[in-house]
Amino acid sequence: MPGNEQRIENPEQIENYYQALLAKDPRYVGTFYVGVKTTSIFCIATCRARKPKKENVEFYTTFKAALDAGYRPCKICKPTENASEAPPVVVQAIELVRQHPKEKISDARLKENQIRPEVIRRWFKKHYGMTFHTFQRMYRINCALEELKEGKKLMDTAYEMGYESLSGFGYTFKKVMGKSPKQSANSQVILIDRFTTPLGPMFVCATDEGICLLEFVERRMLETEFRDLQRLLSATIISGENDHIRQAKQEITEYFAGTRKHFDVRIHSPGTPFQKQVWQALQQIEYGATASYQQQAERIGKPTAVRAVASANGHNRIAIIIPCHRVIGKDGKLVGYAGGLERKRWLLEHEKSHG
Repeated sequence: MPGNEQRIENPEQIENYYQALLAKDPRYVGTFYVGVKTTSIFCIATCRARKPKKENVEFYTTFKAALDAGYRPCKICKPTENASEAPPVVVQAIELVRQHPKEKISDARLKENQIRPEVIRRWFKKHYGMTFHTFQRMYRINCALEELKEGKKLMDTAYEMGYESLSGFGYTFKKVMGKSPKQSANSQVILIDRFTTPLGPMFVCATDEGICLLEFVERRMLETEFRDLQRLLSATIISGENDHIRQAKQEITEYFAGTRKHFDVRIHSPGTPFQKQVWQALQQIEYGATASYQQQAERIGKPTAVRAVASANGHNRIAIIIPCHRVIGKDGKLVGYAGGLERKRWLLEHEKSHG
């Protein structure tokens, strides 16, 4: 198997993980991914499939490493989805925030609902890169911003959000948004949400005008993309969800199920006129088909701009929907994909099988 990055080599750790695999220990879900050499399939600890012999397995710290080593996700345990999917208690905590956006969900409130705060804290730090309280504070501020845009008085909004003073509300608002409530009344925000797919979790961002980012969470240079997006749109990224995000998640789910070949969700992707021209050309590559950078350059009437086209492809922030995975080398080989070449191969094979 090619690609040994992030493969577990320590014999003691391997033995520990193998025993966890035999015991189907749920505590190890997401801790390791096991590749089965005889089937080229990789699984999570709780997989119900028949257990392989120890000499036929190797362990990886991330599902991306298992994919890069040439393994395919198991159809029984669905490792890229179930290892990253929020457990029921986290879903319950998030639902509390969404149902009560104007309230602060304290640790005591979580405990009242039989939710252990430390579990929620660990999960949010690992999967969102922020604390649970930061996540819900963003939700509250976004709710406040929507009310201010609709003309609600600042004082009424502050008190309804549970703040005892305008200064306290203003401080928190500015900390999240980078601007005071009055300065933000006419500005837009970029909402971000996270969801799982058969190839791993993804972030989706959207403004009021449409989705502006859809990327696998461990995509290279993702932090740079976030900074660029905020600069180009003069907006702040905060946790939340709108109709565009909900539609994108539904359409991506249908895509992975093989029932959707075209996307209808609105796109709001800032870029130069040339970049936008290239991204539009990408959307003209049919489902299940491929094109080279040269063919793309010819499609937009600039046959000598092959490198510029490749660069514009690399700046595409909306994976799958703007299908840069359909672009291959002139010699037919798979080339440059920020989500990883194995993901690119999987997407092309998926489209070919459902075309």
